[in-house]
Amino acid sequence: MNRQNIKREIDLQIIGEWVSPNNRVLDLGCGRGLLLEHLQQTKDIYGVGVDNDFSKILGCVKHGVSAYQGDVEEILRVYPDNFFDWVICSRTVHELKIPSEVILNALRVGKHLAMGFINYGYWQNRLNVLLKGSRVINEVYPNDWDSRYPSNPLSITEFEQFCDKKNIQIKKSVYLNGDWKTRRNSLVNLFAGYAIYDLTAKL
Repeated sequence: MNRQNIKREIDLQIIGEWVSPNNRVLDLGCGRGLLLEHLQQTKDIYGVGVDNDFSKILGCVKHGVSAYQGDVEEILRVYPDNFFDWVICSRTVHELKIPSEVILNALRVGKHLAMGFINYGYWQNRLNVLLKGSRVINEVYPNDWDSRYPSNPLSITEFEQFCDKKNIQIKKSVYLNGDWKTRRNSLVNLFAGYAIYDLTAKL
């Protein structure tokens, strides 16, 4: 199984465990709708996807997933408070113009936010900057800095500090080693390559 399929499988597995049958789910940056398709088949959810790439929206249609092409910030403003049981933002936060606005709005329209991202504090990233003075290029970060927009790398520590500052409760967290398969429970900001959270707004 290649690295991209491993990433997809881990999202399906973890988020699939968290989402309950018949939940209402909004997937921000849904791609071709594979996660929503999986949840529709296994949990009979009501799902809606959002992506700014029209070719990916066509992929959603082929997979029987309802999706809108557009900017996630604008689409979030359309929905009332607590309209969804889950909002999913998996490996999308790096590409958002203003991540804090999207996260806070997602917690407004959703009772839970599933947030997954690559940990830029991972030891290989640190070592590459130390020895070479540049960002690492590998299977996790395969593109040069000028080929993706806007690219907002963040670490586990930075994100959890953000949650504390914004009064966001971390209900569950899963940290994975650099292989994206085995779970890690200690020194996560240094040795975890990927993190995924179940977040809610504190009352």
